[in-house]
Amino acid sequence: MSSEKEPLFSSKNLKLITTPLGAQNPITVQVLGICSALAVTAKLEPSIVMSLSVVFVLVFSNLIISLLRNTIPSRIRIIVQLTVVASLVILVDQILKAFAYEVSKQLSVFVGLIITNCIIMGRLEAFALGNKPWPAVLDGIGNSAGYGLILIIVGFVRELFGTGKLTFPGFGEVQIVPDIMYEWGYVDNGLMILPPMALITVGIIIWVQRYKNKDLVDVS
Repeated sequence: MSSEKEPLFSSKNLKLITTPLGAQNPITVQVLGICSALAVTAKLEPSIVMSLSVVFVLVFSNLIISLLRNTIPSRIRIIVQLTVVASLVILVDQILKAFAYEVSKQLSVFVGLIITNCIIMGRLEAFALGNKPWPAVLDGIGNSAGYGLILIIVGFVRELFGTGKLTFPGFGEVQIVPDIMYEWGYVDNGLMILPPMALITVGIIIWVQRYKNKDLVDVS
């Protein structure tokens, strides 16, 4: 008798999405992809666009590598992975240049550096090569969403407190802090948009996460 088919969104599969959002977040727990998290988060818009770019690349690279997993010789698996990721990154880069050129200039070289993002190569090597396509897609969604969540939080905090505005893809700048606050003496914190504040903000997120989840604290 054949075994019962596992539901597409079983609890096991759902954990592939939810776990990277918290207890196994690629940035705050695994400390991967930290460079782009620090470099592109001065504003919310590039943070969102970078997050969506990584979601696209990781989900489809996981899917492609999983589909090819039984045909890729072990000796050249890294080359194949890099080729797949590079092709997807080039596609993303060209789309951004065609439809969001200003954001593409803000992201600069960091779109191209998605190719060497440790999160993507790590998931391809650790998960996609050994699992079926559907779990690989869910793993890609979970880890890229966990990465994007931190970027968006950091970009939101830095731009809001640094300029009093938020920039959204397709909408431009939106004034969040009302003018009356400035009339009462409120002043934007210019330090928030400087590079060191990205590291400090990520550090605060890591501290809060470990404060709430003691299992993440290294007691060795």
